[in-house]
Amino acid sequence: MEHFRNIGIIGRLGSTQVVDTIRRLKRFLLDRHLHVILDQGIAELLPGHGLQVSSRKQLGEVCDMVVVVGGDGSMLGAARALARYKVPVLGINRGSLGFLTDIRPDELETRIAEVLDGQYTVESRFLLETQVRRKLEPIGQGDALNDVVLHPGKSTRMIEFELYIDGQFVCSQKSDGLIVSTPTGSTAYALSAGGPIMHPKLDAIVIVPMYPHTLSSRPIVVAGNSELKIVVSPKMDIYPQVSCDGQDHFTCSPGDIVTISKKPQRLQLIHPLDHNYYEVCRTKLGWGSRLGGGS
Repeated sequence: MEHFRNIGIIGRLGSTQVVDTIRRLKRFLLDRHLHVILDQGIAELLPGHGLQVSSRKQLGEVCDMVVVVGGDGSMLGAARALARYKVPVLGINRGSLGFLTDIRPDELETRIAEVLDGQYTVESRFLLETQVRRKLEPIGQGDALNDVVLHPGKSTRMIEFELYIDGQFVCSQKSDGLIVSTPTGSTAYALSAGGPIMHPKLDAIVIVPMYPHTLSSRPIVVAGNSELKIVVSPKMDIYPQVSCDGQDHFTCSPGDIVTISKKPQRLQLIHPLDHNYYEVCRTKLGWGSRLGGGS
């Protein structure tokens, strides 16, 4: 198990609850004589903190572990920034769902102490990387832990495009767009669009059409090492968008080519020892408990 000495903290902005939790976390870590480093954004909300402040790139370079206080959106942003540095990341849930942020605020000290004492597991989650090319020239690129989505943007009209997997033509399609999701993202937007739930250990990518004009269009699960190519129809007169995790966006033109593949670097996600993926799904998605009301 890793020995954590330099602990970075990232927090969701605009929440007094997050700030209160970070103050508790900071106090707890300092009481254990650890070196605490704050992300630049959250440091501005803690006047007089007296701690080292770093950019997310610097956090990845100098920290043994980074704690993210917020919801899944906060974890997605941290994952894209930190995956390349292989620094393990732990989440404290201050959001609504918490598929990626395990620890409840009321158990902060107990759970963090367990992790610091070596009682934890590390799960490796892969990300997707995407690039948009226009006449062979790259005009946008981004990473995603959850999903890469081609969608109409502000337009209410359908998009027309062709899909290729590993160089082989799959289909042409008219729809509201296409979701390309990792197993991590299978419980997010892809699930809402009718895609399957995939266990995080699977090495697979799911492709989910969004309201396709053909009733036979269904989600496809392909190997995790597949390379996907989406060719936006040159006959369209709207400009669709590509979104990474719903946070990074860039605009496509008719005829642009979007390529999506697995990113070489993975997110190292820390869980408490009693983490149970199916319990998380049962709790967050409202699945039924055992017959007779047992736990």
